[in-house]
Amino acid sequence: QVLRKGLQRGVVLSAGSFLVYEAHKLISGFAEVHASFKVEDVIEQADYLYGSGETEKLYRLLVQHKNSDDAELLWRLARSSRDLAQLGSTSAEEKRQLTYDSLEYAKKALEKNESNSAAHKWYGICLSDVGDYEGIKTKIGNAIVIKEHFQRAIELNPKDATTIHLIGIWCYSFAEMPWYQRKIAATLFATPPTSTFQEALRYFHMAEEADPNFYSKNLLFLGKTYLKLNNKKMALLWLSKAKEYPAQTEEDKQV
Repeated sequence: QVLRKGLQRGVVLSAGSFLVYEAHKLISGFAEVHASFKVEDVIEQADYLYGSGETEKLYRLLVQHKNSDDAELLWRLARSSRDLAQLGSTSAEEKRQLTYDSLEYAKKALEKNESNSAAHKWYGICLSDVGDYEGIKTKIGNAIVIKEHFQRAIELNPKDATTIHLIGIWCYSFAEMPWYQRKIAATLFATPPTSTFQEALRYFHMAEEADPNFYSKNLLFLGKTYLKLNNKKMALLWLSKAKEYPAQTEEDKQV
């Protein structure tokens, strides 16, 4: 009888433990779902603010999540940090700090998800920006790494016109590189990175094919590249398109 009572008590305890365990799993599951919805909500709000040109509000929203493990949040934070740095109202000291912060956020996004196309793109962009502070030697030294990340971004998302455009810019920059920078490149690499205006032109056209009329600067560089190739008729065509592009951002106005 004592043994039977003991066994019964054991079964009751086991059942109680099981119920507690199942309740814990259920609550944990709800917490996970809630957390995932929260990330999605932040991303949705962030994309709305980005589309509205609310640079400062977007940064304030995303910087609260700088310790997140979500690559989608982190690359958006890298982008918004860079956008804030570009504002005319941002002081030189803040600009520098934001530029280095943006690289750290992009790097963390890559660590969290190496297969994220946007993380590769923004890592390449932010690494290039940091080079502006560390001198031409560092900037040229980082050039191969930057291009590799852009190419990886395109592998993961072949229709990303912006990244295709960025490789075009990379090619254009090396095609028109002055002699003293070529000399620096020769000291850094056994085979220094080089490119041609023809290669740059190919990427600018690829970007336009992927997403026609997506970016005023791509139109501008199509015109500039045709000028470099001494094709004034085609240069006029694309420069006219750039001139007529509806200016929505400060960059559009500069173009």
